[in-house]
Amino acid sequence: MNALGARPHAATDQRGLVQRALGGHAALGLLASALLYLIALTGTLVVIHDRWQRWEQPGIAETQALSPAAAQAALAAGMTQDVGKPRTTHLYLRMPNADLPRPVVTTDRGGWYTDAAGRVIGREAHAWTEFVIALHEYLTLPLTFGMIVVGALGVVLVALVVTGVLAHPRIVRDAFTLRARSHDQIAQADWHNRLGVWTLPFVVAVALTGSFIGLGSVGFSVLAKAYTGGDMERAYAPIFGAEPIADPAPAPLADAARALTTLARRVPHSTPTYIIVHDPGTAGQHIQIIAEHPRRLVYGETYVFGGDGGWLGPVGLSDGALGKQLAASTYNLHFGNFAGLPVEIAYMLLGLALCVVTATGTTLWLGKRRRRGLGGRRLAAGWDVVVWGMPIGLVAALWLRAVAGPDAPLVWPFWGIIGAGLAIAAIKPAWIARLRLPLLLGGSIVATALGHLVLLRPTQPPIWALDLVALVLAAAWLWTLRRPSPQLSK
Repeated sequence: MNALGARPHAATDQRGLVQRALGGHAALGLLASALLYLIALTGTLVVIHDRWQRWEQPGIAETQALSPAAAQAALAAGMTQDVGKPRTTHLYLRMPNADLPRPVVTTDRGGWYTDAAGRVIGREAHAWTEFVIALHEYLTLPLTFGMIVVGALGVVLVALVVTGVLAHPRIVRDAFTLRARSHDQIAQADWHNRLGVWTLPFVVAVALTGSFIGLGSVGFSVLAKAYTGGDMERAYAPIFGAEPIADPAPAPLADAARALTTLARRVPHSTPTYIIVHDPGTAGQHIQIIAEHPRRLVYGETYVFGGDGGWLGPVGLSDGALGKQLAASTYNLHFGNFAGLPVEIAYMLLGLALCVVTATGTTLWLGKRRRRGLGGRRLAAGWDVVVWGMPIGLVAALWLRAVAGPDAPLVWPFWGIIGAGLAIAAIKPAWIARLRLPLLLGGSIVATALGHLVLLRPTQPPIWALDLVALVLAAAWLWTLRRPSPQLSK
């Protein structure tokens, strides 16, 4: 104790506490950035999830159309897959389209592909595609909690965009200024700011619609608990239509063939995409047919039919109340499911740009921390694991699915890879640089595309075209890495 009565190490202990608190604060910021990056990365892939589903199972025979009689046969075939098991509560038939020219019939216990005659020809087993979708929609967390987190992160992303614009008063004038000759922080800042400007409308649109989808489902759960005794179907009824009174008495399967024929006659401009039989094989069953309308952003109109296939009318998603049309339009706007392949490509490019904006923004933030003497070697190494390790983890999950089969668990191996990488970054941050993660990512993509072409030999052009695009992009990426360059976090 000195002459003033103060302990000599008190100030040092306080500074140490502050440093630890700042480190914890930075780690939480890094976690939020990592989740935003993962959502952007998986969202970029989910845009073409139908094409990935074909790519994952290239050997399935394909058909471009399904007649009403064949659709009825496919539904009946789906029911036979559940013989000896509890009756399914819903029976779905996805009609073939250009992105996925394969009819798929689904019960509560699985899905099966059918041929043009409605006969089952194979099990639907695209576990990797479903895994990527789950990561994007709820981060593989418990469903309700995960959708709350993702929805909240969408709100955070909107806030980041708004504050980023306000923080750059010359943002419009400098929109086309790009000093990208080097890998230094000036170039990274320019890429971050310019891509942030160019993608601004896209980011706001997908962030707002993603928040609406994620938090909206939670809101309906709250409304259901408060006003309908937890009955979600009654809570959704004002928008998506009410359910009739159930009658469990046995009955022949609903007449979907008649419903399709009636729809073609009454709404000839519509294109059926889904057939849903509620409580199939019971006296209370009814049919819903979701059909796309040309030049409309809504995902489709829902037409309701009785169990005998008789017309009951539309729900009103395409021409009903404005709120219904808005709710039915958010899905296509968020996922880019409109106007075909050109829009899908545009969404993927913009999604990649959002990944770059997220990666460079956090990299610049970590650089500022180091310049202020706040350390951060471990955080920087951890961020390198996020930026490069997450796509590597997705490729590793794909190889695990290929080797271990469609029932292989993918969630824990993926998070295990990320967790192991972060542990190494925390204990031995220098090892992360030695792993050369960018090179490993490029090489793994090349190996995956070549392995898919050689081992599975896809014959449909839309399938092997994905392999060629991946090879070209990965080869171009590896070419840029032919000379040593600073890590992204340097």
